[in-house]
Amino acid sequence: MPAFFCKLVAPRATFAQDMSAVEAAVMGEHVAYWKHLIDQGTRVFALGPVLDPAGAFGVAIVEAANEPAIRAMLEMDPAIAADMGMRYEVHSMPRGVLHG
Repeated sequence: MPAFFCKLVAPRATFAQDMSAVEAAVMGEHVAYWKHLIDQGTRVFALGPVLDPAGAFGVAIVEAANEPAIRAMLEMDPAIAADMGMRYEVHSMPRGVLHG
């Protein structure tokens, strides 16, 4: 199954340091959403924040049937559905991901 590198881009470079209470609550829903996907069998090889000095971002490396399937999954993420300026960049990993 194809793998995809998904980068969750925050609405501002300082998001990780200064998110509001509402934004923090949405990010809690975001974490719960991904936990549910994993619990339901979605193959996620890496997931979490990256503390880039230029601005933190989120990363997920995920198997999905195809690009439309991964994009549909990402659109349902509360971080996107909340319409607070977050967005995903999606990149195909044509050779897949090595795993045990």
